[in-house]
Order: sequence, then structure tokens, then C-alpha cells
Amino acid sequence: MNNLSLMRKATGNRYAERVNLALRFIHENLDRPIDLKEIAEASSFSIYHFHRIFLALVGETVNAYVGRKRLERAANLLIFKKELSITEIAIATGFSSSANFAKSFKLYFGVSPSQIRKPISTENSKIGKLFSKHGKVFNIKDIYPEIVANWVTNNLGQFEEIHMNVKIVDVKEQVACGLASPAGYESASLFKTWDKLIGWARNNGIEDEKQERFAFCHDNPTITPIEKCRYEAVVVVSPEARIVEPFFKVVIPSGKYVVAHYKGAPEGTTNFHMSLYSNWFPNSGFEPDGFPLMEHYLNDVRKDGYVEMEAYIKLKNVI
Repeated sequence: MNNLSLMRKATGNRYAERVNLALRFIHENLDRPIDLKEIAEASSFSIYHFHRIFLALVGETVNAYVGRKRLERAANLLIFKKELSITEIAIATGFSSSANFAKSFKLYFGVSPSQIRKPISTENSKIGKLFSKHGKVFNIKDIYPEIVANWVTNNLGQFEEIHMNVKIVDVKEQVACGLASPAGYESASLFKTWDKLIGWARNNGIEDEKQERFAFCHDNPTITPIEKCRYEAVVVVSPEARIVEPFFKVVIPSGKYVVAHYKGAPEGTTNFHMSLYSNWFPNSGFEPDGFPLMEHYLNDVRKDGYVEMEAYIKLKNVI
């Protein structure tokens, strides 16, 4: 590789790092109005160039990305925070009024916020920007595990082991090497990402059987288009490990976590996650904090034909 190619690669890596700073800023400020200048400043790009760079690396304009993340967060709150009114959710996701929120929500998902909370009586809709822009049919019934329970029972087969008697564990802070899936939760992209990360760990002296493998699952695929979901594969490493692009350093924070075991078909994992949030948490006395759900893998799905894992969800304000 010549010097010019090396320079281009290094520049691309720096751009990706800085756009990730912008994404983090957006995710942390969805509860208030934010403008392009603030987001550009968070990434240390000039506002003049930032919009084009963001579009090139993320595949969406800044406004489209911010709007989508607001609506996806609102949909999750409607599902999992039944105690909040629609007006409270509108305010919590940065909308100026419940009327503006309801209009934007219906335009994007094809259903109203109130219909999200009435899944039995609501028919699926293919109308809305979610379908026209991303080709995703928003199916309200997919987001309520009790409605699809029969499907799960019929499809998980002999490997189903969903234990809702979860345990609470103390986790010490750990350093890990991460790699993002370029196409979200798409299977081919996940496998390619894991192959690269496992190979990196092997080349850095961590034998396959000793690798502690986790995934940070940032998005809910019943709401977010599969290819837009943020998925980061990580392997625990020593704090001294040297990590360079495209890999990155991440920290698994210390604290108390809910841990639940799953063994079954890969397509059942989403319902498993939803059951934890919808059925277990409301009656538990605990509340999840803002850290993404982690999957801790205990087997190789490509060898075994099924997934065995533990879901880790960090708890909020637990003494």
C-alpha cells in the first residue's frame, strides 16, 4: 500500500471516529431540540462540510437520522413506559407539542401513538415513511410478546429454554475490543463482523475457547429497520491491549445487571428480549438504565444450529 493510500485510509478512520462522536451526541440529546451546528461541533467538523460527510458515512441526512431516532425512542417508550402519557413521551423525545408528535409519528409508522397501545384492534399498515424509505412493514403485533407467544412456542422447537426467573449479578468493569456490523442485524453482516473480530482476538493471543464474546444491541428490530440497527460485536481484552481501526475500545461498565438465559432458534431472540422488557421488568421493582442490552454468547450458532446466550441488562440506581 503506497503512502497516498495509507493517508486516505487514516483520514477515513478519523472521519468515522468523529461521526461516531456526532452520533453519540445525538443519542444523548434526543430529549431536546438540537441543531446542525451543535452536532457538527460535537464532531469537530465545520458545519459547511459536516452535512455531506455525515450523509456519506451514515447513509442518511442529519435531519432524517435525528427524526428517525426520536420516533424510534418514542415508540419504545409507548411500549415499555405505559405509565407515561403520550404528551409526556412527546416532550421526552424533543417534540414541541403532542399534536406535532402525533402527526410525525403517524406519518412515519403509519399508525398513531394511541394505536401502539391497542395492538389487538389495530391492523398492520404499510403506509408511512418507514415502509416507503426502508421497506419495513411496521407490525404492531410484533412488539407485544404475549400476542406472538403461540408463534414462538411453535417455532423454537426442542431447544427452547427461556427462563424468566432471572438473576441479578454484580459485574466488574471490563475493557473490550469492538467491531460494528456495517449492516446492522443482517445475518451475513453479523457473521462477517464476528469472523473479523474472532480473527483479531486470535492474532492477539486470545484462543477461541477463551474468548468472552458479547454484543451490544442498541436498537429494537421490531421498530428500527434491520440494516439500520446498531450492533457492536465485542471481545473482552486486557486494559493494555493495542486496538486500532476499524476495531475500537469499549468499556463494559461495572454495576448490577439482570441476566437471563436463552437457548433456542435465532429468530426467537427478539421476542425473548421483548419479554424481558414487557413482562419481567414491570413487575420486578427494577428499571433498566441507558446502557444497551448485551448478549453474551455461549455457543456458535453456525455449528450448532441454535443460539445459547445470556442477556445482560444494566440496572438503574441499584444500591
